Amino acid sequence: MAPGILLAATLAAHFVSPLVKVRPGQPPPEVDGRLSLARNECEGIQVFLPPGLEPTRVELPAALEGPDGAKLPLVGYQARWIRVTRPSNSAGGTGLWADPLVPLSDKPVRSTKKEPGLLYLEVCAPEAQRPGTYGASVRLMQGQQVKSLALKATVQPFAIPATSSLPNTFGISLYSIAKGHGIDSETPEARALLAEYVRELLRHRVSAHGMDMTPPPVRFERGVAKVDFEAWDRELLPFLSGTALPSGARFTTLQLHDLGKSSTEAEKSAYLRAVRAHLDAKGFSGDVFFYAKDEPRPEDYPLVRAQSRAVRGAKGVRTLVTSAFDRRLAPEADILAPPLNCFFERSGPQTCTAPMSAAALRKKLGRDKRVYWYQSCLAHGCADTPIHDPKVERAYTGWASYMLDHPAPLNRAMGPLAFIAGVDGELYFNTVMAFHNGDPWESIWAFGGNGDGTFFYPGTPERLGVQRHAPVTSLRLKHLRDGLEDYEYLRLLEQRGQGKAAREWVRRLARSGYEITLDPGEWAAVREGLTRAINARE
Repeated sequence: MAPGILLAATLAAHFVSPLVKVRPGQPPPEVDGRLSLARNECEGIQVFLPPGLEPTRVELPAALEGPDGAKLPLVGYQARWIRVTRPSNSAGGTGLWADPLVPLSDKPVRSTKKEPGLLYLEVCAPEAQRPGTYGASVRLMQGQQVKSLALKATVQPFAIPATSSLPNTFGISLYSIAKGHGIDSETPEARALLAEYVRELLRHRVSAHGMDMTPPPVRFERGVAKVDFEAWDRELLPFLSGTALPSGARFTTLQLHDLGKSSTEAEKSAYLRAVRAHLDAKGFSGDVFFYAKDEPRPEDYPLVRAQSRAVRGAKGVRTLVTSAFDRRLAPEADILAPPLNCFFERSGPQTCTAPMSAAALRKKLGRDKRVYWYQSCLAHGCADTPIHDPKVERAYTGWASYMLDHPAPLNRAMGPLAFIAGVDGELYFNTVMAFHNGDPWESIWAFGGNGDGTFFYPGTPERLGVQRHAPVTSLRLKHLRDGLEDYEYLRLLEQRGQGKAAREWVRRLARSGYEITLDPGEWAAVREGLTRAINARE
């Protein structure tokens, strides 16, 4: 080596599977930088930056380059850490967990001696993306240490739908968002921010319910509902018509809100009929539902029956009831949504009194009924204190789970499980629960788990060092989306006459709601197998 020439040391940074939850003090296994995605799909990969006193500069190209100069946009995020002080259950753990994904800026990524840096890189292929292999180099610099990571993404010739084939509805609240961001919920700024959150859900294949909880203004003339849809259309039509996103993705479901106790049952029916007719005129064909009393107890059944009568007076609107099967209540439900635990029998203490398959449930419900399901604290245990009885604790472990301190495959499993179980859709009660209860950056604990009801963090200007408020997504929302994309692959293979093969592939990932493969390598192998099988049927 010539005098005066100093070669930079190599930075010990590497790619990590998106299905590995990186923890401080536990260097994660390395994977190659190869991604595969269908058109209308997004895929991500993590980059592990070892702990160090010096910040890491990241040179991230705006796009990967492919055939004949075609470009595939590349977006980068820095993962932030959330401290868990009590585990969700024995499958979880205390300490730091990566979850919030802050958009990568030109500022260096900082780490400490104990905390590594973690990036999440994402590519999304629109339907018009040219198939082929795309590549780019990600350059990382920490002091004198330098590392270039080669990232490759193969865009497959087939496409999955931009809109989820599995109907779903996840709750979100204007008032919780405003509280989390410290702004007035009655301002245009708050409503614009709500729309950003809802677009972010839709980017992840998720439809929203709740929103501002306000029905459109209505007056009655001789029993006929006269509804002013101007503000309602301004808020909702982009999500119903497919104009909210360039992909054309649209809501798969829509919740209609109650007019309140002052209105009669006949007026409520007339209002619902008017809204249904308006939606028909706008071409919306998803499930339109009224969310009855949540998780009703026997003393709530009269209320649910009254709600159902009003809904039945409006054809084309469904009553959604969150309950295990109960002969006294089931007739009122057009969409019955039991908890996940109610679809899979398990030995030992029972977390559901009447577990049965979706097929068995449909036979009991009758024609034209829908079967949704939802995750609840039954998937991890609802108590705020540890469960000391091992048999009881075991009954709450292993289930598909959206909890922060649970393995990523459990966060992703609901999509493949929906294919196995044959449910018609998924409900989830909230995505901003922790905004209302405190500071999500400090804790997302609720209902006995870390993250129950929370998939976002409030991106305030003070927190992010930017000019305006914005939603901060989570790694768990990426896992949820990836599971919905798994569902599309399985459905696509089934549509091409390979239903048996699809079920064989998916059972390598999940055999029941509590028997889920945790090996990231097996998940990658199944996805590769599904891709080959779909391409073979092209």
